[in-house]
Amino acid sequence: MPVDRPHIIVLPGGGYSYRAEHEGETVAEWLRGLGLDASVLAYPVRRRHPGPIDAFRMRAVELRAEGVTRLGVLGFSAGGHLAGHAAALGLVDAAVLCYPVVSMLTPTHGGSRRQLLGRWAPPWVRAATSVERLVTPAMPPTFVWHTAEDASVPLEHPYRLVRALARHGVPHALHVYPHGRHGLGLVRECEQVSADDVAAAGSAVEWTESCEAWLRELGWVS
Repeated sequence: MPVDRPHIIVLPGGGYSYRAEHEGETVAEWLRGLGLDASVLAYPVRRRHPGPIDAFRMRAVELRAEGVTRLGVLGFSAGGHLAGHAAALGLVDAAVLCYPVVSMLTPTHGGSRRQLLGRWAPPWVRAATSVERLVTPAMPPTFVWHTAEDASVPLEHPYRLVRALARHGVPHALHVYPHGRHGLGLVRECEQVSADDVAAAGSAVEWTESCEAWLRELGWVS
């Protein structure tokens, strides 16, 4: 039987070397509070491509088999790269990318690239796993947020993606907040995010409200 309520798969960040705890179940709980179904995927880390995307594909197939008709993904940092990859491959119906790693062609955030592709990946492999190179007009609506102060994954990444989305006519939203470090998650105080981090993030704390409004426009949140 079809499942009317949307389901969102949450993908924590961690540079493809670990999965950040504060970007996992807490985020799924927030989504459930909006009336959505949500689950955290423990995708493989320290595993070469295509291990992570194959794990996502398997989870998507499972949920579709259970009757889920509206499937979304929400990913952070390297999890944002995996989420964008899944969206570009047509595995989901909506994507939320939080300070995502986008390109494997840039020298920035080389840690994710080395974990996923190895230190000496040839240019064609790097291009084939760069989300901005995979965008087509069939990519689903995409919400992206980032901060201008992110020193780990600079704005070059979301800007590359959004240019590709615009070029292909993909509905999207981009929110760039002036302040805040990388890895803020829900921008709430927790073990990994201090009160000082939250205060320094300023308006970035509003990303969840903006995302909720975007999901409501899509008809996913009532």
